[in-house]
Amino acid sequence: MGVSSQTIEITVISGENVHVKEESYVVVRAESLKSCTTKAAKNTHIIINNNHSSSLISWNEKLLLEIPMHARSITFEVQCKNSRASSARPVGVARIAISDILLGGSGFGSDSDRDGDNVLSYRLRDWDGRRNGVIHFSVRRMTVAPPVENTVKELVEDQKKTKKEPGEEVVLGVPVWWNYPNIII
Repeated sequence: MGVSSQTIEITVISGENVHVKEESYVVVRAESLKSCTTKAAKNTHIIINNNHSSSLISWNEKLLLEIPMHARSITFEVQCKNSRASSARPVGVARIAISDILLGGSGFGSDSDRDGDNVLSYRLRDWDGRRNGVIHFSVRRMTVAPPVENTVKELVEDQKKTKKEPGEEVVLGVPVWWNYPNIII
């Protein structure tokens, strides 16, 4: 029995210069039908720097994303609610290789904040391929389960505490992942 997925924590921080008038939100998925969605936010800040203005959408929301082992990329899709219809309109998409996200990133900028999160920024493109802003997010690997050895020791100790009649012993099995995929960390 092998591991079929891993989970990472993604904090969708903000979007910069995303051309949208309605409330927008971000849908994050990793080559799966399962996705995570932020709450809707509006363009709230306009920053003027050296006669250059830029708008900022701030989500600042943490999402737990399950990544299947077959996945090779994660998609960040900024969508806005269509005011005339009950549907959503895609505004910008960034498809990023998982290796870039988990191994340090190669976006516009990547830094490590004080918690050890990997902070990344990537260009968004609309469906016609034109530039439509930048998305900023951070990534943190989730801690793995305790080592199997500790769990086995705890189970054995629990078995010793319980009195069993002859013939009522419980067989303890430990899974061996002989075909566990190699993941370079």
